[in-house]
Amino acid sequence: MKIQKKDFIEIDFTGKTNNSVVFDSTFKKELEKLHSEHEHKIEAKPFSFCLGEGMFLKELDDFLIGKEVGKEYKTELTSENAFGKRNSSLIQRIPARIFREKRVNPFPGASFNFDGRIGKVLAVSGGRIMVDFNHPLAGKDVSYKIKILRKIDNPKEKVKALNDFLFKRDFDFKINEKDKKLIFSVEKPFVKIIELFKDKFKETLGLDVEVNEAKKESDKKRRKERS
Repeated sequence: MKIQKKDFIEIDFTGKTNNSVVFDSTFKKELEKLHSEHEHKIEAKPFSFCLGEGMFLKELDDFLIGKEVGKEYKTELTSENAFGKRNSSLIQRIPARIFREKRVNPFPGASFNFDGRIGKVLAVSGGRIMVDFNHPLAGKDVSYKIKILRKIDNPKEKVKALNDFLFKRDFDFKINEKDKKLIFSVEKPFVKIIELFKDKFKETLGLDVEVNEAKKESDKKRRKERS
């Protein structure tokens, strides 16, 4: 079975730099090698996504279109087609007071989130800190080994895959197939967040989105006691 754009698929993969260093994988044995470089444990599981919808590297999306389910493939990407070339303008001096305000101690090799941008500290000198905002793999050629495990046809699995990609959360939802509507029931802080992605759900799944605020357990309990 060949896969096409807009298909949801599940894959196993391993990504390596041109000197064979693993930087990403769905395999436990490979992820264990990376644990020392991550604060949080990374769960080893296959990756589910919609082909051609920006959920994977574009070059890999394009490469996988037309490939066969159940087969394993290998492809090599130049830095330009992977994570981009290094850009010297993304190496910036940051005043030390910025770190003091955030109550963090900068040291070479440390990475911090600066208003949504991840920067790696290169050097600490006096009142200014050199920070590199390039992607950690910028300027590196990489290779991927990918096995296409299956095509996903279950609508709920598709929604869960998109939820995981967009929000890194497993929200409560139901699908009204008759009205082609996806109905979320979430806590108040997430209502507007999900509404921002209504077009993405419509484009990817062909479903209109309705977001309802979930009732708290305490509210349910009070109503039950009154009844």
